[in-house]
Parts: sequence; C-alpha cells; structure tokens
Amino acid sequence: MKIVIAPDSYKESLTAQEVAEAIQTGFATVFPDADYQLLPVGDGGEGTIAILAQASGGVTEDVRVTGPLGEVVTAKMAFSADRTRAFIEMAEACGLHLVPAEKRDPLAMSTAGVGELVLHALDAKVSEIVIGVGGSATHDGGIGMAAALGARFYNLRGENVTAIGANLSAISSVSLTNLDPRLSKTTIRIAADVENPLCGENGAATIFGPQKGLPQDRIPHIDNAMHGFYSIFKQDVRDLPGSGAGGGMGAGLMLFAGAKFEPGIELVLRELRMKEVCADADIILVGEGRMDAQTVFGKAPIGVANCAPENATVIGICGSIGEGIDAVYSKIDAVFPTIATAGSLEDILPKTRENIERTARNVAVLLKGRVR
Repeated sequence: MKIVIAPDSYKESLTAQEVAEAIQTGFATVFPDADYQLLPVGDGGEGTIAILAQASGGVTEDVRVTGPLGEVVTAKMAFSADRTRAFIEMAEACGLHLVPAEKRDPLAMSTAGVGELVLHALDAKVSEIVIGVGGSATHDGGIGMAAALGARFYNLRGENVTAIGANLSAISSVSLTNLDPRLSKTTIRIAADVENPLCGENGAATIFGPQKGLPQDRIPHIDNAMHGFYSIFKQDVRDLPGSGAGGGMGAGLMLFAGAKFEPGIELVLRELRMKEVCADADIILVGEGRMDAQTVFGKAPIGVANCAPENATVIGICGSIGEGIDAVYSKIDAVFPTIATAGSLEDILPKTRENIERTARNVAVLLKGRVR
C-alpha cells in the first residue's frame, strides 16, 4: 500500500516536514509496512523556499537583512543547484512570527528586508527569482521592498517619506530613477496562496488585516489609503489576481519589479512532480493549520487533492476547522481536526505534534481494512 503524506505547515507551530513526519508516526502504528512518500508542500508562505530548494537539489543560505521592526534578522533564501534560480520567502524577512503579539502593527512594519533579499539574488546573477508571498506581519503595499530596491517616495512638500504602510496616504509622488536596472533583465515570479485583489471587500486590508492586527474600524480608511497610493501610477495593478497578497506585496512586486503572479501551490506541486508521485497512491494525506472555506481558494490541501487518482482516499488532518469546511468535500473525503481540548494558543501549540500523531493513528484505524 502506498501512502503519500503532503501537508502544508501549521503556522507558528510545525514546519510542513515536521507535520508530515508526525502523520507518518501515527499511521505507522497501524500500517507499519506501507510505502510512505513524504512530500511536504508550501503555497508561498512559510517553508516554501526549503521545499523548492530540496526539489531543485539546491542549497539554502542565511542572509542578514532588515526585519519588520527595523532590526537586523537572519533570513533564509535558496538557490537552485545551478544557481540560475533564487527562491525567496517574504515571511523570512517580515513574517508574523518575527513580531511579538504585543508589538504587532502592520502599518508600522517594514518590508525592506524583502528588497534586500532580492538584491542578494541579483548580485548572484540569477536569471529567475521566485518570491513566496504570505505569512507577513506587514501592510505597506510593498513600498518598503521597493525602497530597498531604489524607489523613493515624497509628500506634497517634496520631502522624503519613510516607506511604511502608515505613510501611504502621505505619498504624492514616486521616483523610480534609482530603481535597480537589473530587475528588468530578471524573470520574477510571485508564488502566493491567495488570489485576492489589492483593495475592496476582498482586498488585503479587509480580508487579511484583522489577523495581522489592523483595527476593524480603521480598515475602510486603510483600504482607501492603499487605493489612493496605487492610483498614482499609469499601470493599474489593483485588480490583478494576487495583488493583495502579503499586505499588498503582490502589487508592489508587480509594479516595481515587473513580477508575474502564479498560485504558489501550482508552482510547488509542479516542482515536486506531485501528480506523478500520487498516480498510484492508495491514501493521500493533506493538511494545514486551519481548514475552512478559504482552503478551496489556492490553498495547499486542495492543490494536492487535485493530484489524486480517482480511486485514492484523500484525508485532511488539520489543527482546526472553520466555517465553510463543507466546500472542501468535493475534493477531500474527510477532514479531522487535531486539537483535543479547548485552551489558549500558548497551551495548544506545544502539543501540536502529539495531537497530530494521535489523530493520524485514529484515522489509520478507521481506514484499516477499507483500502487495499
């Protein structure tokens, strides 16, 4: 029997690799002799670069860059084995995990570190850069990243404006004179787990702002500021799919770096050759920290499920489930949340691996005798 284990990470808890190993541990107590294929996945958020580096036989490097609070952080990026491609993860430079809960203010955070990672890739003379956009603590439309690449922002008095989200409404003009010219000679692709536009009811502030700490009553004002800033430019990227990813980083990369959007999970699944691996699988196990109605919109579990052959059993193992979970049942046979008891995140997160192993074991017991 062949079992493919292809989960995404559980945010702020376990990496995709760690989740896959925990699921295997639980399943192996029931199916010790199965052929296990562990293919942890990412869809543009945390852990994506490690997965892409492994798939391309590449290497990961540590780069010192500006963090979300202006401090220096060590960010990981990767290069393909032939060093023609670079893989960057936005969350490495300005991820939510880098900011303590009491300091989370998306409008005050910097994305400069993302631009610095791009510069490092350009210095390495790569021909292609893939940037995973997700898991960020920021909401600045990518202007911090653009400033690191040479863009300059000014107010009505012609004074230089610091490139953070809180200053979007103060910017009246932009100079791209010093923008790094190597950007136009490099293919840049955005890998994101969402296709939301920049503004409006499905935009960055409305959909993702609250989870980053944007006050609910200020979201219309914040959304208008982003809309107004991007109205300065002749090239209108506001309604393009993925422009709202990463607090508007998608839009920033499109406008300032000429990047093209691709659903992150599609890119990763192609690199991993997921469809070929799953072709003869009996059981396919997918998952992420939370599965809900949003899971069907470009998220990893559905992407993997789309690679399943018709006769395979597809099971989701996740931290928790939310509203609209019924939407996934057209692709995933059943979903099992792992959280055993109610409690705070501080109480629950340390038990994540234990909870996954137990849930996987229970799922395996249910499946025993039902698969060949």
